[in-house]
Amino acid sequence: MMKTIALIQARMTSSRLPGKVLQDIAGKPMLLRVVDRARQAKSIDLVAVITSTHESDDVIERCCIENSVPCFRGNLDDVLDRYYQASLNFEAETIVRITADCPLLDPGIVDQVVETFNSGNYDYASNTIEFTYPDGLDTEVFRFETLEKAWRDAVLKSEREHVTAYIYKHPELFRLGVVKHTEDLSALRWTVDTPSDLEFVRAVYAGLTNDHFGIEDVLRFIKDHPGIAALNAEQERNEGYMKSLKED
Repeated sequence: MMKTIALIQARMTSSRLPGKVLQDIAGKPMLLRVVDRARQAKSIDLVAVITSTHESDDVIERCCIENSVPCFRGNLDDVLDRYYQASLNFEAETIVRITADCPLLDPGIVDQVVETFNSGNYDYASNTIEFTYPDGLDTEVFRFETLEKAWRDAVLKSEREHVTAYIYKHPELFRLGVVKHTEDLSALRWTVDTPSDLEFVRAVYAGLTNDHFGIEDVLRFIKDHPGIAALNAEQERNEGYMKSLKED
């Protein structure tokens, strides 16, 4: 079995910015930007995209095939099942969950979360239990056995759609590892859910000129360009998850 596999969830049917995962960022689809950055993490054995079987996501599969990226297709709405079936397919022992709307993903932070997970003998570790990193650097790591228990026992819509909610909501069942930044940067928004988010990320890529950058490089850039940092500063974090909770 491959030890550590990063599974990047992607779909074309985003309600706020349809088709966002294939939007162009500095000459390459956003999804491939995320794949490239995940592949820079030293702790990852394989990076794969997991999308849905819905016909709208055929284009994602084609993009992956054309760029030699492993791709698995599963349930559109039950993303927890999609992760479980993909993990079985790739024979994963440890799963790193990444979303395709995070093109500023920091490979060094991915490695840090994986190291915390491994060294602490945790069932689940992330930098999202306590928000201290910019939104868009989210990294979650968990055992296959942990995923399997969540897949078997989670029943709420929010738990099926958002994959790991059942896990971190049950600290009595799972050993949870928390990765925190030395400074609270949680007010910064580096993910892509809206046109203004996309404008912000494109400006960062244009300013940094290459794909080998990390959190400190982006922080320096936006400090020097406060107008760019203000492009998407007014939006709510985890809006999609909050919406799912209301629907439970």
